[in-house]
Amino acid sequence: MDEECGCEEHHGHGGCGCHGEHHGHRRFGRHFMTKAEKIQKLEGYVEDLKNELAAVQEHIKELKGGK
Repeated sequence: MDEECGCEEHHGHGGCGCHGEHHGHRRFGRHFMTKAEKIQKLEGYVEDLKNELAAVQEHIKELKGGK
């Protein structure tokens, strides 16, 4: 996630918060997130990473024939 704009669209985790022209969004809107919002987004990102790790480990196990 881009720390300054909070944008996740081009950083890979859904829901753009930057409202910049580079995504074709409206020009005006919120440009900054509160500390609580940043924490919430980061905690969600940690959950996504944990789920991705579990899926990768599961896939490796399947590939090794240990379903």
